[in-house]
Amino acid sequence: MTATMNRPTTAPTGARVAVDGATTTIRPRKPILASSGGPTKRPAAAAHLSDADVERLGQELDAVRDRIIASRGAKDAAYIRRVIRVQRTLEIAGRATLLLSRRKSAFVAGTAMLSVAKILENMEIGHNVLHGQWDWMRDPDIHSTTWEWDFVTPAAAWKHTHNDLHHTWTNVLGKDKDVGYSTLRMAEDQPWRPFNLLNPAINAVLAPFFEWGIAIYDLELEAVKEGEKSKEALKKDLKAVGRKVVRQVTKDYVATPVAALPFGSSKQALIGTFTANAIRNVWAHSVIFCGHFPDGVDTFTEEEIEGETRGDWYIRQMLGSANISGSKLMHLMTGNLSHQIEHHCFPDLPSNRYHEVAVEMREICQRYGLPYTTGPIHRQVGQAWAKVFRLALPPRPKALPKNAVNAPVPPRRAALPMVASVG
Repeated sequence: MTATMNRPTTAPTGARVAVDGATTTIRPRKPILASSGGPTKRPAAAAHLSDADVERLGQELDAVRDRIIASRGAKDAAYIRRVIRVQRTLEIAGRATLLLSRRKSAFVAGTAMLSVAKILENMEIGHNVLHGQWDWMRDPDIHSTTWEWDFVTPAAAWKHTHNDLHHTWTNVLGKDKDVGYSTLRMAEDQPWRPFNLLNPAINAVLAPFFEWGIAIYDLELEAVKEGEKSKEALKKDLKAVGRKVVRQVTKDYVATPVAALPFGSSKQALIGTFTANAIRNVWAHSVIFCGHFPDGVDTFTEEEIEGETRGDWYIRQMLGSANISGSKLMHLMTGNLSHQIEHHCFPDLPSNRYHEVAVEMREICQRYGLPYTTGPIHRQVGQAWAKVFRLALPPRPKALPKNAVNAPVPPRRAALPMVASVG
């Protein structure tokens, strides 16, 4: 979803429409953004803003986006091509060095190079290419419709759950399943279940096997259980995941170790490749958790997005994200998701431009009295893990004042009106 919200062909939630002569049930993807006004209730951090303030903020951020789009050019294209060259060189060198990994120095060097290559491919290249950040180059080799990344989950499945759903419903409880990935309890307002006592253990296993966790998550098993996704669609997705798993396992755990056989280092090459994947997974897990779960990041209710305008949508992205402070190398290795606030407001802008957008974004937040959450990675990771442990425990019951009468249970809120892309 982009901030400018191009109007797609649309239909009401749950409607049955004709596509290529067949009738099918479509799933909601995008909200209806109001052209004026505002939600009945804004998040607490933005409650001081009037509808006019929010409209002006939206116009300012639209102008920032339009200016960056108008200035994209050869320098940006050279940047992503250079990163791809470096990544591919590191991958080839890393795998070649692992062929000689009976020597400890070769094992360490090969594993390190392959780890960095995998991190660059996932974070700065794959994630951003799949967001369409480089589609404007019209290069068929660096395009969101053709790129298949070095991750177990297929690109198409990830683009749906990440681009279509997470970036649309950022941190909206009940709509953004990235809040806990349908497994972890990561918000106070999420109901506690005894299963949540396993929060720390589940997260500890998830980190080194993050790509496998995301592959399962992208199958949307919860949506199948709730009847929002058909079993036929699940079977199709399972086949796609199966093909991708075969491809990844063959490349990492068959081809590289087999190539190392003549050098007597097949076992070491296998261990080195597994280690590189684990390092990449832990790093990606840490960066993602830093972006949405440290202290200061908000979650939202459906009430807070009813009547949401484009300016309100921007505010939700700003309040529901957190940045990581650090060096240029840090920004590169995080795929510039260290600028998570800027990325969520402008997911399709080239990642190398986020650093300049961040200067304006911080100033705009200060001027409108909005928080701008940022901090070093060790602090953000620590806060995210502290939340994992804290929310594993049942919430403490709130003490009622003396002689208080239990208030009646409010009626369940109606589903938010939404529209969906067809095709």
